[in-house]
Amino acid sequence: MMEHVIVEINEGIALVMINRPKQLNALNKQTLEEIAVAFEAFRDNNDVKVVILTGSGEKAFVAGADIKEFVDFNGEQGTELAKTGHMTVFNIIEEFPKPVIAAVNGFALGGGLELAMSAHVRIASTNARMGLPETSLGLIPGYGGTQRLPQLIGKGRAFEMLFSAKMIDAETALNYGLVNHVVAQEVLLETAQKMASSFMKNSIVAMGLAIEAVNAGMLEGAIGYDVEVQAFGDCFETEDFKEGTTAFLEKRKPTFPGA
Repeated sequence: MMEHVIVEINEGIALVMINRPKQLNALNKQTLEEIAVAFEAFRDNNDVKVVILTGSGEKAFVAGADIKEFVDFNGEQGTELAKTGHMTVFNIIEEFPKPVIAAVNGFALGGGLELAMSAHVRIASTNARMGLPETSLGLIPGYGGTQRLPQLIGKGRAFEMLFSAKMIDAETALNYGLVNHVVAQEVLLETAQKMASSFMKNSIVAMGLAIEAVNAGMLEGAIGYDVEVQAFGDCFETEDFKEGTTAFLEKRKPTFPGA
């Protein structure tokens, strides 16, 4: 029985809904583990042809990682946090042999945007807001954000999003190529389901091979993920990280010492 993830399978479509609405569906360790369990179960389940990933409620897809879980981590623990996330969830979704559609229903920030970017296709609701705010906490994205974002929108725009730590709206995300479509929230899941149904008319085997081939073209960035994991862990040894996360939890603006 999963506590933070709802799974439904209907006519070949598996719906994975992250269900922590009071926390705006923030990713904690247990939620990531439950997502991993769900995708592992889907892999050899012939009743699952396409997966839709979304969040519960109308405010957030996933509003980020649960900072309370790692605020006291050191560099080694931070590196392990990122490495485990890559291996068990984010890379698994990106390399999953069946199409994965992210239905972004609100805030997709930090680890939430990284989760959406690991999917093969993204559809956003008109109220969606996306961003990577990690530098405002003295961190960098640790779940593939520094690699997938520039692949999707280009280096210049990716650097602007990383450096500013600001959110972009759904229309900007569409213009950037970060999402494929923008629709009203009330038809978001319906749109994702229609897309999933259209995918299922084609060869599941061929689509799996297409996923493998497209991802192979990105292999040049494989070392980038390793660099990201180590750099993410290094952030945990800095005074800026301690100040950024403390200020976040104390609901105040940070004063970074730059060390």
